[in-house]
Amino acid sequence: MKYSFLSAVLVAAILSGCGDAADQTANNNPESTTPATGQSGVQDDQSQKDVVKVAVASKDHTTLVAAVKAAEYVDVLSNSGPFTVFAPTNAAFDKLPAGTVEGLLKPEKKKDLRNILEYHVTTSSLKEKMLKDGMVIGMVNGGKVTVSIKDGKIKINDANVLGIVPASNGMVYVLDGVLLPK
Repeated sequence: MKYSFLSAVLVAAILSGCGDAADQTANNNPESTTPATGQSGVQDDQSQKDVVKVAVASKDHTTLVAAVKAAEYVDVLSNSGPFTVFAPTNAAFDKLPAGTVEGLLKPEKKKDLRNILEYHVTTSSLKEKMLKDGMVIGMVNGGKVTVSIKDGKIKINDANVLGIVPASNGMVYVLDGVLLPK
């Protein structure tokens, strides 16, 4: 009985101390009214950026970032991966028929948007030297893309690779076209 009482006092003291620490943390950051959730909420300005942060940092990928947010894939793509993301530029999205992007961003089109975004991601980190002409890559949505290399220039299906950016959780290949699943 003596140990039960001491145990109860000890547990109460620990819980009380934890509550005070949480209150102090919240008071030290008054601008944070909503706790960050998921991997995307981790603040780290020292490490290499993940694939999402690479896209967010690019002024040429605002449409892609809006699509990833609308599909609720920010946390998924912020995780450890590895991922290879084929990232169309804003100009690539502009080549689509008028109203396509706006239509896909509507909540009722979320399933279609996710399918298209999943066709731009594979679950491996493919460095440039790993890509071979004629290589077929399985994508997250179950589809496949084909790599072609001619005169040192890389294409994914019909889209040209404009640049390659390594990320902490994979690779980002910047594309001049949007990959559309068959």
